Amino acid sequence: METTDLLNQLGIRHRATTAYRTLFGLGFAVVPVARAGLRHENAAVRAYCCALLDHFLVPEALGEMINMLRDPAPQVRQSALHTLACDRCKQGTCRPVETEVLPEALRLLNEDADPHVRAMAIEVVGQYVHTNPLAERALVDANKYDSSCAVRKKAGWYTPGGSIHRRTAPRPARKARE
Repeated sequence: METTDLLNQLGIRHRATTAYRTLFGLGFAVVPVARAGLRHENAAVRAYCCALLDHFLVPEALGEMINMLRDPAPQVRQSALHTLACDRCKQGTCRPVETEVLPEALRLLNEDADPHVRAMAIEVVGQYVHTNPLAERALVDANKYDSSCAVRKKAGWYTPGGSIHRRTAPRPARKARE
């Protein structure tokens, strides 16, 4: 089956899982197909392509992933945020640059109407909580003022004193032996 056909099947609910698994099995060879799928008319296809790139992200696709944060479909924005935040899924070592991804993640955390998108934005913003005061301030504000109790709770994990904040805190440098 052609990769174009598989790409289109991602938008058909009862065929999407099989098509996704087949495309996933291509490994990094799926990257050009997934990048093309980011421009597909069907939001489900775009979200699945973000999920594929989550596993096979390459530097050339980072700009496209950041652009997906402005997609009209919440499921696509959420999937793109996950791709930009998650190291666990990656088979490559590609990471977004803070100056490119943090402003968009902050915008979504503060302005997006969908609470699932705001919750996923917390994971991106949370990566910079120890090094960027804007990230810390945004998380503290989300913890106090977000309209969703789930978003408030998740933001609390990343704010100073929260479980994820403590776990990801930089360790003090060890003193050199003399």
